[in-house]
Amino acid sequence: MTPAVPRPRTLIAVAAVVAVAACYPAVFPTKLNLGVAIVLFAATATAWDVLGGWGGQLSLGHAALMGVGGYTMALLALRAGVAPWWGLLAGMLLAALVAAVWGWVVFRLRGPYFVLSTIAVAEILRLVAINWTSFTGGAEGLFIKSLPRPLGLDLFDRAVEFYMGLGWLALALLVAWWLSWSRFGYYLQAIREDQDSAMAMGINPTRVKVAAFMLSAALTAAGGALFAVYVSFFEPHIIFDIGMSVELALMAYIGGAGTVFGPAIGAAVLLVAGDLFRNYFQQANLLIYGVLIILIVRFAPEGIVGGWRLLARRWPGGRRALPQPAE
Repeated sequence: MTPAVPRPRTLIAVAAVVAVAACYPAVFPTKLNLGVAIVLFAATATAWDVLGGWGGQLSLGHAALMGVGGYTMALLALRAGVAPWWGLLAGMLLAALVAAVWGWVVFRLRGPYFVLSTIAVAEILRLVAINWTSFTGGAEGLFIKSLPRPLGLDLFDRAVEFYMGLGWLALALLVAWWLSWSRFGYYLQAIREDQDSAMAMGINPTRVKVAAFMLSAALTAAGGALFAVYVSFFEPHIIFDIGMSVELALMAYIGGAGTVFGPAIGAAVLLVAGDLFRNYFQQANLLIYGVLIILIVRFAPEGIVGGWRLLARRWPGGRRALPQPAE
């Protein structure tokens, strides 16, 4: 299988998106909480998509990896006085190691068995965090009162958190862009489409999926560490909750799984819609939120990016203007 050449147009689009997003704090200074949430979840959904979208392996246990990243950073900072950036890197490394063992066990399963196994492993990690009270704080969780100030920056300042999240989102988008043209990305797509045929072509599915899981886990753990700084207080019932994993999967599928920008678009749409519905419809916000998800799934089953491609094909002369498949 010969990988394609890098796509500079997509890379330019990534740079343009990041540059436009960098203006958000100046344009919406009173909506920084929403902005931080969008960049954090956009990056986390893009990290989930490395395995779930490009590899076609539906995981409902990624919240556990966020927990690994968040707890590692917080415990090292609170118990040993380690700077949060070193704690973040340690969390990424630990999550990748957990994913290697986790993947080696569960990637021998397919279909719903794999999905159930991810839930089971995530639940085990949640119970460990709850019951190891002397180390993790148990069900009461951890409260991050103070952190060092790198270059004089207050890590609890929302603008600083936004730009840290944006930098991480840029890294996640670059990884997705690399998957869109690299040999490794093509291996993942071949496994997603037909694993048996991929094996016949000489691809080792378990090795490729474990590598993808480790990459996805490291990026997700970084998101967990930044999320821990953002909320300052977190407990196992929140950060290990399966609802968090389901939400990441929904963002990717609604935006367009297996695409460079799809998960980030899905995260922005769902979070902005949730914020608007909560402000204007109060108690009915969850009902309208659910209807929006049903409409997108019904009329754009390949996500917003897939729906855009379909419109581009039907538009007169649109076939020539059709964007590259991974965009």
